[in-house]
Amino acid sequence: VAAGQVAEKLKISPATLSFHFKTLSHAGLIESRQEGRFIYYAANFVVMNNMLAYLTENCCGGNYEICKPTRHQTRILSEETK
Repeated sequence: VAAGQVAEKLKISPATLSFHFKTLSHAGLIESRQEGRFIYYAANFVVMNNMLAYLTENCCGGNYEICKPTRHQTRILSEETK
C-alpha cells in the first residue's frame, strides 16, 4: 500500500505517518520498497505473529481470553477502519 493512501485513510498528516512507519520499520513490523517516487509498505506478518505469540505467552500467561479486546474496543476499531 502506498504511504499516501494510508495517511489519507487514517486522516493523519504524511509527516505523522512517516514518523510511525519509521518506528514500525525499525521494529521489523513493516517492510518498504520504493518504486519511482512512491514508497509502498507491507506488513511483515511473520514478525507480527511472533510478537503476538510472545505477548500472549508472557503478558497474558498463555491465556488469550484475558487479553482479547472487549466488544466495545472491537466496535470502535471496526468503525475507525471504515
